[in-house]
Amino acid sequence: MADIADFANDLVQERIDQALAARSAAKPILEAASFLFCEGCDAPIPEARRLAIPGCTQCVTCQSIDESREARHAR
Repeated sequence: MADIADFANDLVQERIDQALAARSAAKPILEAASFLFCEGCDAPIPEARRLAIPGCTQCVTCQSIDESREARHAR
């Protein structure tokens, strides 16, 4: 059975959650800058890819290779 301490704890947790949500909402969203050149092969990253995936650091080919390696190691 819940007692007064449990209710107080729930109230405090609710206030903490509200404060954290308000703080997160107030933070400006920083968009990551994309690389102009691939960090894997130094090839230029096309502008369309940089606009579609903000913060990208690799060309499509190198990204595909990395994802293949990760999928193989995840097994």
